[in-house]
Amino acid sequence: MHVLLIEDDALVASGIQAGLAVYDFVVDPVTTMAEARSAMQTVSSDLVILDRGLPDGDGMLLLEEWRRAGVDTPVLILTARDAVSDRIEGLHVGADDYLVKPFDLDELVARLQALLRRAAGRSRALIEHGPLCLDPVSREVSVAGRPVSLSRRELVLLEAFLQAPRSVLTAGQLKDSLYGMNEEVESNALNVHLHHLRRKLGSRVIETVRGLGYRLGKPSAVEVMRRHGAGRA
Repeated sequence: MHVLLIEDDALVASGIQAGLAVYDFVVDPVTTMAEARSAMQTVSSDLVILDRGLPDGDGMLLLEEWRRAGVDTPVLILTARDAVSDRIEGLHVGADDYLVKPFDLDELVARLQALLRRAAGRSRALIEHGPLCLDPVSREVSVAGRPVSLSRRELVLLEAFLQAPRSVLTAGQLKDSLYGMNEEVESNALNVHLHHLRRKLGSRVIETVRGLGYRLGKPSAVEVMRRHGAGRA
């Protein structure tokens, strides 16, 4: 999952980035409202972590701006402003959650995962698609109870599809889920990861929608290929 981190404290930002990387979040850190506006137009983010005290203004103004424009990306406000009135204001403006500094990294991760569940319309932590099961916390994948070994990129790509099971995802959206803004991406990298997923989980587990992108196949596609041994790592 791709996170846009808007935080001007370099130490806090680097700690969050390192901590979220353990859970396979791709984090793009920016330090100002201006950089955040540019990043939001350039990259498809699944979540936003927003500080309020930014060098060029109050992050709340940026949130108001996005909500007025119809941007519905889940936003978690992360700030030192701990008054109840500040929390109420943030939620009324359009924040999906509000966490006060100092904070525990595990709690931040749990809140982000809860926001992802809510955005996808799920109530359970486990993501299931037929016999395929992904645990977002342990980062384990199984097919009909049998573990499947995936690389970090393959796991992130699979999670992107499972979070939006009925959507067609463009190549650009998938690349955004895999790579940060400043990472160099080889032209065939996405195709390589898709090939590996299909080899391990079934040739029809990811469908190509010609001219548009890719989408998750039917749940039965995973099961059929498992019977032929494609579920082995």
